Amino acid sequence: MNGSPSPNGLNGVPDGSRSDRDGRGRFAAGNRGGPGNPLAPQVAKLRAAMIGAVSPKDMRAITDKLVELARAGNVAAIKEVFERTLGKPQEADLLERLEALEAVLNERGMK
Repeated sequence: MNGSPSPNGLNGVPDGSRSDRDGRGRFAAGNRGGPGNPLAPQVAKLRAAMIGAVSPKDMRAITDKLVELARAGNVAAIKEVFERTLGKPQEADLLERLEALEAVLNERGMK
């Protein structure tokens, strides 16, 4: 075996004898799945505690301070304010690339 993952999920078992996957490599019916995140319950409790500790008045004061820092020239604060209000910036050529992709799809009759 070359060490790379199998595209069909069989991981080197040619007869498909793995009981957690079907013949196409997908999870089979009845698969238990993974154990999940063992820290999820603890993280949920911590988040609940944080939400309970912060009031709307606190959030307003924190936001006001962030805006004040941004106005004073703090680059990290400026970035945070912009990303929270305008969204994360997109690549400048994204629209051009999408239009080029759409043109190719149209040419091939795939759209």
